[in-house]
Amino acid sequence: MRVVPPARPRKLAKVPFVELADGRLQGVVSSGSDIERVYVSSVEAGSYAFACSTNNNRPCGGARGTYFCKHIHTLITEAVLQYGAERVARYLRVEIAAGEVDAQTIAAEMSGTSAAGETTAAAPVFSRFLRHLAYLELAPTTAPLPELQWFPPTRAVA
Repeated sequence: MRVVPPARPRKLAKVPFVELADGRLQGVVSSGSDIERVYVSSVEAGSYAFACSTNNNRPCGGARGTYFCKHIHTLITEAVLQYGAERVARYLRVEIAAGEVDAQTIAAEMSGTSAAGETTAAAPVFSRFLRHLAYLELAPTTAPLPELQWFPPTRAVA
């Protein structure tokens, strides 16, 4: 899989994990009040249904009704830093008039058009985040990782 470099450098302390996957913008956002708590947040492409809960599946107090909580706003901001505003808007199917596209514009276009959804995405997103953390404990190497060798190569490398 090809890794796309970030659009701009970002700090990982507030949002250690963000991805555009499974038809959603999803990621892990650190709590502002408790250093041991993180929130798993997601916004579905097209419908803008959103979910935000702790890693223990407790719902976020701010993710109620039709407006995004601060964790989802933070997730959108970091996604724009990671992938670029145009790519995030295109992935989420947000139609924005010509002009400067940024995280605030994307969030404003989506906010109020959907309702808080289920937290069913929290477990797989958090699991992927933990798997990514496990890779940080491995020694640097250019050799293939055994767990990523599920499929045989389709061609020989010259």
